[in-house]
Amino acid sequence: AVRPQTQWGAGAPPSPASQFSSGMVPRNVIKPGFKDTGITAVRLSAGRGATAASSDCCPPSMEKRTLLNLILLGSTGVTVGAIGVPALLFFVPPGAGGGGGGLPALDANGNQVKKGEWLSTHQAGDRSLVQGLKGDATYLIVNEEGAIKDFALNAVCTHLGCVVPWNKAENKFMCPCHGSQYNSDGKKVRGPAPLSLALAHVNIADSGAIDFVPWTETDFRTGEAPWWKA
Repeated sequence: AVRPQTQWGAGAPPSPASQFSSGMVPRNVIKPGFKDTGITAVRLSAGRGATAASSDCCPPSMEKRTLLNLILLGSTGVTVGAIGVPALLFFVPPGAGGGGGGLPALDANGNQVKKGEWLSTHQAGDRSLVQGLKGDATYLIVNEEGAIKDFALNAVCTHLGCVVPWNKAENKFMCPCHGSQYNSDGKKVRGPAPLSLALAHVNIADSGAIDFVPWTETDFRTGEAPWWKA
């Protein structure tokens, strides 16, 4: 009997193993040894309605956040030559931190922030970036009475890790990357970000030196346990 002709010629189609060995990869099949760069994860999760690039909901790695922080620095229109190396180092995490104790809040020159000096240049309602726990850009907040609030906000968007600017006119933190928004206390009010901005305690010593301490108790904005790792 004559076998019918197929796209493989006469006979049965090749086995999956032979397809891989010959370089013929069926559609929607990932080749063995394929290294996932993260793009595949985004595409696969998108069909399930996911908003993050991985199976968990937390921001990307510190290395990626460092790069994004540097990009944000460039977007301000200030050249590296104009601000000098110390200010550039402000955006580079120290590689350690965020452990059990507090860490100093550092300004653009790498100096610990002092209450008196800060309030002399930052008015009521101000939200400005300093270096916080784990080296992340963090908002130090001055309340409407002109005092530093007892909590600070991690500036890393919980969607894909962009640093979220404060929009004074809108009274919100508004991410320029994908449109996520957070209220003045960092609570998520618009997606695609799945979560509110992470919190940190602000401790002010008698000398005026400001430290950040990990926030491990209930998130006062949501009434839930903190999603971030201390």
